[in-house]
Amino acid sequence: MRNCWILVLIILVSVFACQRNPLKIDVSDIEITQEFKSYDEALLETTEQLEMTVPKLEQEYGRFFELFNYHMIGIGGPEQADFLPQLKSFVADTMIVNLKQQTDKLIDREELADEFQQAFKHYHYYFPEKVVPNIYTCISGLNQSVVVADSLIGISLDKYLGADSYYYPRLGIPAYKIRNMYPQKIVPDAMYFWGATEFPISAKASKVVESMVHQGSLLYFVEAMMPEAPDSVVVGYTGAQLTFCENSEAAMWSYMAEQNLLFSTNRMDIKRYVDDGPYTSSFSTESPGRVGAWLGWQIVRSYMRKNPETTLQQLMENHDYLGILNQSGYQPE
Repeated sequence: MRNCWILVLIILVSVFACQRNPLKIDVSDIEITQEFKSYDEALLETTEQLEMTVPKLEQEYGRFFELFNYHMIGIGGPEQADFLPQLKSFVADTMIVNLKQQTDKLIDREELADEFQQAFKHYHYYFPEKVVPNIYTCISGLNQSVVVADSLIGISLDKYLGADSYYYPRLGIPAYKIRNMYPQKIVPDAMYFWGATEFPISAKASKVVESMVHQGSLLYFVEAMMPEAPDSVVVGYTGAQLTFCENSEAAMWSYMAEQNLLFSTNRMDIKRYVDDGPYTSSFSTESPGRVGAWLGWQIVRSYMRKNPETTLQQLMENHDYLGILNQSGYQPE
């Protein structure tokens, strides 16, 4: 009888070990240094004249000050004659004031800072030699969502006010993009762009499946940084869209294989299956966009299960995308 109980215990341990997510690691003892600065508050809530504020902002925010003015709102730098009038116009604009008020109501900056801390603790665990970037929030007037530089990430909080924000449809933003403009997408988006910057696709990659696997590795990277996040948030799908992919996985893979699309080097084929859109034109209108990226994610997951000795760093630095596919044993049923 005792031997039977031991056998049952071994089986149960094995089952739970298989079900355990290896990406759910304990990072509570990991220490990182990361600044979280609200440039929007420093700029839009200033009590001084902008003539006095600008030099202080430039000194304190440095590289982000430059990125914000040149690349996010496009007014150039302090050395230009029309810089100050344009900045004054931006700060006083009714839409900017309203956007700031809405972000203050919807987004808790302390919670957001903690989410970034948790994500980058995971990053430091996997990539201890790499720089942990500082985080800057801003109101960009609905311009860029995320900007990335060597040691910083800038986030436009006004691009994450929720699908019911009346500004988004008025500006002609497509519904499929609006769907992902909500607060819980801030950190996943930032981690995706950070990963894409740190681990760009190989210049030699030319096939659809190579782009699929690369995109899959980026989604796996986000998953590793935020292992508690639902798949729908990581990839940016609704529950119904995720269910469609899960139920249609084998059919979509078979279609792409039978139509010789996986090894196509046609740029339009790559865009069709990897870029975002309202749906993927080869499949039902119920399908989401970028199903190629989702399929690539499943390939990478399969590869990492088959090769448990492979580290995340090795995965992200591996440009042999066809090798990853071949070693993944991926064959959806």
